[in-house]
Amino acid sequence: MNKNYTSTRDKQINISAKDAIKKGFADDGGLFVYPELNQLKVDLDQLKDLNYQQIASIILSKLLPDFSKEEIDSSIDQAYSNSFDTTDITPVVPVNNFFVLELFHGPTSAFKDVGLQMLPQLMKHVLGPDNKVMILTATSGDTGKAALEGFKNLDNMGITVFYPHNGVSKVQQLQMETTNGSNTEITAIRGNFDDAQSNVKKIFNDEKFEKELGPKVSLSSANSINIGRLIPQVVYYFDSYIQLVKKGSIKLGDKVNFTVPTGNFGDVLAGYYAKQMGLPVNKFIVASNENNVLTKFFQNGVYDRNMPFFQTVAPSMDIQISSNFERLLYYKSNEDTDYVNQLMADLEKDGRYQVSDEVLQSIKEDFYCGYATDKQIEESISEVYKQDNYLMDPHTAVGYKVMRDYQKLDDDTPTVLLSTASPYKFVRVVAQSILDAVPNDDLNAMQKLNDVTKLPIPKNLANVWNLPVLHEDVIDTDQMESYVKSKVEDQFYDKN
Repeated sequence: MNKNYTSTRDKQINISAKDAIKKGFADDGGLFVYPELNQLKVDLDQLKDLNYQQIASIILSKLLPDFSKEEIDSSIDQAYSNSFDTTDITPVVPVNNFFVLELFHGPTSAFKDVGLQMLPQLMKHVLGPDNKVMILTATSGDTGKAALEGFKNLDNMGITVFYPHNGVSKVQQLQMETTNGSNTEITAIRGNFDDAQSNVKKIFNDEKFEKELGPKVSLSSANSINIGRLIPQVVYYFDSYIQLVKKGSIKLGDKVNFTVPTGNFGDVLAGYYAKQMGLPVNKFIVASNENNVLTKFFQNGVYDRNMPFFQTVAPSMDIQISSNFERLLYYKSNEDTDYVNQLMADLEKDGRYQVSDEVLQSIKEDFYCGYATDKQIEESISEVYKQDNYLMDPHTAVGYKVMRDYQKLDDDTPTVLLSTASPYKFVRVVAQSILDAVPNDDLNAMQKLNDVTKLPIPKNLANVWNLPVLHEDVIDTDQMESYVKSKVEDQFYDKN
């Protein structure tokens, strides 16, 4: 059986997991994928008495075959030993007639921490003694701070983060602007997340620019386009299932549903990987906000990003180009890289593509998709708090609304709702949803929310208001490449 990765756009590419992590994505613009993923079966019986780190060791060993057990186990230990506020890492909490998988117990209070505490540890085992890497990251809010926290002050690694100016929550912005560290660079761009992500991809694919950086510096990504970020997320699907078995909520072998708020499609794709590897999943319920390109795709098989862009109360999902969907198309087209390459060429040229009826039906077998408006998000936050005394952030609320829509079709299968961030990261919309009167500034709103709900404020979010602002750059998208070049020179050349 093949133990290497290939590109979604060219099956001739054959690359080790270590090299795939180092590169971020393929030279042809495609994403790295593991062929015949459904051959990597996990024995569920083997997992039933294990903790999170032990389950992670088994999953990562299968998906990263050229890493030694020692490299994987030391990476897991470094990633999860001290940075999460619960020993469960990603605890499952019963709420009403569903379960919430809380993914926000890491150092930046967002689900991205699970992958981005791990990726830098894996990267340590990828780089040779003379290698240096600049991590480039586009963020719609949460990835940026999680990546900065993961890569901060690491030898031979720098990180540059781009985020949409006025397109993230106040707390998210402060988290990034106050980041210290000797190797961290952050700038806002005049544009939205898709503009940031598209230009980062262009920088990666610019061979002339790569040569200008010099032989000792390579570029890589901390977005979920990097398999080193995506693969650790597969673990919490298996772990949450085992938690339900341990609690007696399901029996080993029972099918469950997972509801996943999505923007870039990485979080739910990790679940699909878990299903391919043997996790008993009935349906993935994919939830979008009003930037509902994916919801429309499920109706007619046409992916069309030529639609109005909305700034919503769930800003981390304000995305119209779901990069990881390309990986799903690879698997659902029976690994037809020519087919995927043509679809992506259509997307680049026309902003749209249409899949065959067979591919659409295959996707619908595993996925259901819906969306929530801003009004429905606020109503969902209010409803769950009043009924169940459980406080959700707006992205989790998107998932809740779409989950309830799906449960009208299937109310028997146990359902796990992935909660992607602490409600305090999006304090204004959460406060507006449950408080009669909301203070004008976010700090006072956070404190009032805490007074009313008694839900503890994560330390990193409570402290962020008192930290000095260190990064205030705002640039145009056509300045991104020169910005990266200047930061590479600052990080890796001026110091030597």
